[in-house]
Amino acid sequence: MSSIRRVVVTGLGAITPLGNTAPAYWEGLRTGASGAATITRFDPTKFKTRFACEVKGYEADNFFDRKEHRKMDLFTQFAVVAADEAIADSGLLESGVDKDRVGVIWGSGIGGLKSLQEECFQFERGDGTPRYSPFFIPRMIADSSSGNISIKNGFRGPNFVTTSACASSNDAIIAAFNNIRLGLADAVITGGSEAAITESGVGGFNALKAMSERNDDPASASRPYDKDRDGFVLGEGAGALVLEEYEHAKARGAKMYAELIGGGMSSDAYHITAPDPSGSGVVLVMKNALRDAGITTTDVDYINTHGTSTPLGDGAEIKAIEQVFGEHAEKLNISSTKSMTGHLLGGAGGIEAVACLLAMQNSLVPPTINLHTPDPEINQALNFTPNVAQPREVRVAMSNTFGFGGHNTSVIFRKL
Repeated sequence: MSSIRRVVVTGLGAITPLGNTAPAYWEGLRTGASGAATITRFDPTKFKTRFACEVKGYEADNFFDRKEHRKMDLFTQFAVVAADEAIADSGLLESGVDKDRVGVIWGSGIGGLKSLQEECFQFERGDGTPRYSPFFIPRMIADSSSGNISIKNGFRGPNFVTTSACASSNDAIIAAFNNIRLGLADAVITGGSEAAITESGVGGFNALKAMSERNDDPASASRPYDKDRDGFVLGEGAGALVLEEYEHAKARGAKMYAELIGGGMSSDAYHITAPDPSGSGVVLVMKNALRDAGITTTDVDYINTHGTSTPLGDGAEIKAIEQVFGEHAEKLNISSTKSMTGHLLGGAGGIEAVACLLAMQNSLVPPTINLHTPDPEINQALNFTPNVAQPREVRVAMSNTFGFGGHNTSVIFRKL
């Protein structure tokens, strides 16, 4: 174990439904804002769900020249924008870093859904003659995100994308963590992005009966742990972290947000979409993360839960937390920031890791908003940080993400 290297976070970036930079995102979290509103990306009139948490005020021309962004799906644009912010925040490029030792490991559960949809719609409207854009495949494939970040910055280290539904970002973070601590890279840009607010994305999740249909009040639709929750709210955007080997960061005088000390993975092995109601896979993933981090349950101060606002998922996760943490569960702060951002699917772990790190930096736990009618099936002795942010020194934070297919991941950060 003496050869295992320490890993720290030296840069953050975010583009979210609450704000298009990490500081703007934090301001939205801090104040308990909701990012949900009527969909503007297409006419949702005939859809069961007509609202989502869209990124607002984003103009591609402000970040890319027109010829460049036409070659990228929106999820890749979000990835590059968030990564640019994180890289600038880290000061990595100004420090003469060896680019052969810098990687990009990104997460996306769906990839270029809009690009796929547009090309298929166009073909269907035609006479059967294939007139596909030469940019169609590069726009659609999920690894265009990590590829574009790498190409723009000349990073020649490990480069790939993880796809494990809503666990994708955390799986990317864990892969980046392992590449650094095993000596395969000195720094890795990691996180995740998604842009699935499209006709096929909304229609598909509606068909699964997974999304809220609270069209009369979108801002209150994402309500984790509330008795009246009726499904998740679709979000979009990206969250980025620069992970770096501790001595490497120290040698160049980098600021360090926190240390990444552990990552856990498991599978429910139960159902392709439904969570295991026993929570056994979630119990296992948190135990694995704690073991990897070399800490005990009483060391943890805050859990940013998966907490999507679905009737089955929320309860199973809380039961698992009670089983793992025992009496300490009531001393934790627990919150679901998806109550504000909606569910970014494969990008969720990215922005939620950023939320954990900013909670540490600001000694403030972001709230679970829209929690007005406690669910009697969920232990109300736990502190869900209801509706208003709570001051607390966060020394250790855990972030959980779980995906269709039974994929479970947890990451743990500690204050230096």
